[in-house]
Amino acid sequence: MSLPRSNYDPRRVCLNPFPNLDFHLGKYRRTIGVYIAGGLFALAHWLFLDAAVLSSHYHPPPDAPYDSAPVHVTFVDWVPGILSALGFLVVNLIDKDRIKGEEAYADARAVWRARLFLFIGFALMAGGLAGSVTILVLKYVVPSYPERFTYYGYANVSQNIAIMLSAVTLWVAQSVPSDYEYSLSI
Repeated sequence: MSLPRSNYDPRRVCLNPFPNLDFHLGKYRRTIGVYIAGGLFALAHWLFLDAAVLSSHYHPPPDAPYDSAPVHVTFVDWVPGILSALGFLVVNLIDKDRIKGEEAYADARAVWRARLFLFIGFALMAGGLAGSVTILVLKYVVPSYPERFTYYGYANVSQNIAIMLSAVTLWVAQSVPSDYEYSLSI
């Protein structure tokens, strides 16, 4: 069953059917969304930094050789998080009105460039997530390390998922009209 679109414009590339958040959040819906996005972003980095600190402070048993840890968090583990954070920044620095192709921005090339940068931002986040899953599988799961070492890979994947959720939450929160926006037309 498809719902009829009342405000459909065939010139648009995408029509974002975001849910109406007016029901319980009231006038603070935008502020709450921004705080949730910030909390997810902080949680993402806290998860990965926890794994990095655990990796650097792993102590082998006393009777083991100098460093018997089979695997450590290295720079390769940091790259997916860096890509996702860059994608987060690119996505949320784009002006939302340019993507929609509003009449105020009559330059079609500006709309096209904004959509291209939006695609690049989401591609960076998707690449970060794919890289973290690849690192999890190839570096931690395939060699079948104990559970305390596979946590490093799970933390990396969790970081990238939380960054992506944070970007989407912030996008939706910024797309919600605020109480202080006025629509003036002449």
